[in-house]
Amino acid sequence: MKRKIRLFLNTKNPVMLSNQKQLFSISDDVIYLNGAYMSPQLKSVEEIGISSLKQKGDPAAILPKHFFEQRAILKQCFAELINTSALNIAIIPSVSYGIANAANNVLLQKGDEILLVDEQFPSNVYAWNHVAEKNNAHTKIVLHPSGTTNRAKKWNELILNAISNKTAVVAMPHAHWADGTLFDLKAIREKTNLVGAKLIIDGTQSVGALPFDVNELQPDALICGGYKWLMGPYSLGVAYYNESFFEGTPIEHNWMNRYESENFAKLVDYQDQYKPGAERFSVGESSNFVLTPMLTRAIEQLLEWKPESIQEYCHEISKNAISKLRDLGCFIEDDDFRTKHLFGIYLADHMNMSMIKKKMAENNIIVSFRGNAIRISPHLYNTKEDFETLVRCFE
Repeated sequence: MKRKIRLFLNTKNPVMLSNQKQLFSISDDVIYLNGAYMSPQLKSVEEIGISSLKQKGDPAAILPKHFFEQRAILKQCFAELINTSALNIAIIPSVSYGIANAANNVLLQKGDEILLVDEQFPSNVYAWNHVAEKNNAHTKIVLHPSGTTNRAKKWNELILNAISNKTAVVAMPHAHWADGTLFDLKAIREKTNLVGAKLIIDGTQSVGALPFDVNELQPDALICGGYKWLMGPYSLGVAYYNESFFEGTPIEHNWMNRYESENFAKLVDYQDQYKPGAERFSVGESSNFVLTPMLTRAIEQLLEWKPESIQEYCHEISKNAISKLRDLGCFIEDDDFRTKHLFGIYLADHMNMSMIKKKMAENNIIVSFRGNAIRISPHLYNTKEDFETLVRCFE
């Protein structure tokens, strides 16, 4: 089950991909620009899900080894995607579960600060509010700057300036879920190292479509839901925990994560010892015979495409439309400070949101509305023509 780790983060020379819509189970009747909400299903993932579902019709064929084989393959695939060791990977049911495991194993003192960014997804907020209150610490939110000039650049500077000797944790996304604003994790990691703070990243809206290199960025934890940019099923995700968590206490105690749990005949010889690495943080029943192979196949497809090539494809099909929208007066974050697979359109004052929504509905364009932004999130199933249709809704 060992797989060679491949370094793929050569963003200078991505391979230009062609449209891949034929690989997805997605209707031709809609223009789906909403991958940040939920990815369409890959046909290959759907096929594996159906065949896996049928396996339980013959439970006698499900052997003890099958409880562990698919989990090991999934962990290795995700480790390859983010350039780390499978020893650091846990299988989780949700982002909130993965964040809770991190939050419950961070040492906090009275008066410590947990730094959050403005309007980030609640799964990376509620757990920190809870542990802050429990430990007489507090959360500190770095608000986004007013105005649009150099907005993301200023926001990153505000985050760096907010990290102090009081900071115990910085918990944030790589890219903002509402508008794709990119955060400079490398600089933030350097600052957190200076003050001894942990860096916990929610990668749900980035990992899979945007390159992420654990060796380069060195987060303490990286938590990813599986049903968005990892292209997998709902209710399964993956997480990275560095060595500082390896002696931590998980939020649940299931049998699979204990030492020698493969030996079913000795399961009642109860073990205090966990399996090595981050395995202790995997959810119970993570061998999930349907969802686990589905997420594995999805990540295998991403490894074939490569995230930097997905970024380049999304940039190529959207760049002309983005230029036209800016000419019409819309604000879209600077290209150097946003992701290409997810960006927000902020309307000019003279534009009517209700009218634009109506035109989108008439053209069967599916997007999300997050805060004041129209969130656009394309992938390899989209085309330049999709974006031309989108622009006409604003004209």
